[in-house]
Amino acid sequence: MKWGSDFKLNSSEECCRACKEMCEGDDGPCLCDSWVFCGNKQDCGSRFGECWLKKQKDALDPDWRDSGDKVIWTSGLVFGKGEGIIKLKTEHGIVNVKLFPDCAPHSVYYILELLSLQHCAGCQFYRAESRGNSWDLQGNHIEHAPYGPPYALIQGTVDAYGTVFKDIPQEACPTIRRGSIAWVGSGPDFFISLANHHEWKKAYTVFGQVLPEDMEIVEKISQLPTIPDVWSNVKVAVLERPVPLRFIRMRKSP
Repeated sequence: MKWGSDFKLNSSEECCRACKEMCEGDDGPCLCDSWVFCGNKQDCGSRFGECWLKKQKDALDPDWRDSGDKVIWTSGLVFGKGEGIIKLKTEHGIVNVKLFPDCAPHSVYYILELLSLQHCAGCQFYRAESRGNSWDLQGNHIEHAPYGPPYALIQGTVDAYGTVFKDIPQEACPTIRRGSIAWVGSGPDFFISLANHHEWKKAYTVFGQVLPEDMEIVEKISQLPTIPDVWSNVKVAVLERPVPLRFIRMRKSP
């Protein structure tokens, strides 16, 4: 879309913003869905400031080059309306998830890697707690009610057998609201929230959001039979039978 040799900016933030400006509205389709920036003056040399704006053949399977500390380029993805949506498959139904590459690039990178796996053996939900009497149907906290337990969430892991998981760094994302998907610590355990947990502030990295129409499946899982347990002095509800899960790609339209 734009050749970096002819398009130079001062920062990766400006490069990302330039890509976003090629989207129609705040959540419309994007002519640009990825950007690459060279921001190290010493290592980039004459290429310092180059901002390459690109359109991938498949935004969920981008053209990866090199990665690691020695790479001088910074890159990112931009998803417009209807883009960046993957499926979370369970035996109770399929949940559509919108990914957040803007604020959680490391997290989204890992999830996209999971899409390439032929299996996700070991990936499962193992904890389920309903909204109880503390949150209403919209996920709002009921005045004077306790903040848990139950904590209005389902929790699982994407630590697939045969894979090596690298801790996800803390990333600056929104506070937890109904439908948020966030890491527990640095992963690979994660949870989907059934409530607006403003009391948690920004303690967790949110890397995606369940589409509203699919929250009934999350609610269904939260109502499955559980066994009470205590983790680090916190009362929790563990599923009697874990629910296998897998992140999969959306099928392309013919």
